[in-house]
Amino acid sequence: MIDPDRLILLGEIGSAHGIRGEVSIRTFTEVPADIAAYGPLKDKTGKRTFEITGLRVSGNAVIARLSGIEDRTAAEKLRNTGLYVKRSQLPEPEPGSFYHEDLAGLTAVDPVGSPIGTVVGVVNFGAGDLVEIRRPGERETLLIPFTNDTVPSVDLMAGRVSIVAPVYTADDTNAGPDDKDSEQE
Repeated sequence: MIDPDRLILLGEIGSAHGIRGEVSIRTFTEVPADIAAYGPLKDKTGKRTFEITGLRVSGNAVIARLSGIEDRTAAEKLRNTGLYVKRSQLPEPEPGSFYHEDLAGLTAVDPVGSPIGTVVGVVNFGAGDLVEIRRPGERETLLIPFTNDTVPSVDLMAGRVSIVAPVYTADDTNAGPDDKDSEQE
């Protein structure tokens, strides 16, 4: 079940930009400038509110002016602050689509429907989205590439996601420069 009051991370404040209190914001919205389209943003606690009063796009980030932040010192204190909105403030996704945050808490099942764990969330370390799954009794989470082959179905109403774990063989590894098999004579 989707919690309409759940806070969804839309961006993170980076460094101060200039001396007048502007900040760089790494955005997680499809279009970087859309971070300003959902109204005031909140910190992770939901207690502090930030209103973007000016914005310009710079690559995958934006340079923003925030209401009440007037100088570099105030801007520097905001570094690494996450910017959130309530799930209810986001538009409903297209049919068959979903927000990655909606997957958190779903039961991950194997192809025959047996539970294998709970979805923690979706992460991306630069090489593509990964579904993170917490397995019962395990300390480390399982990371599965978020592709149609490995995640063939997501059923938000049933609260489950189907997972087909990839099988890796010795042939799937790339031999490095120190690997004797990779040397050519």
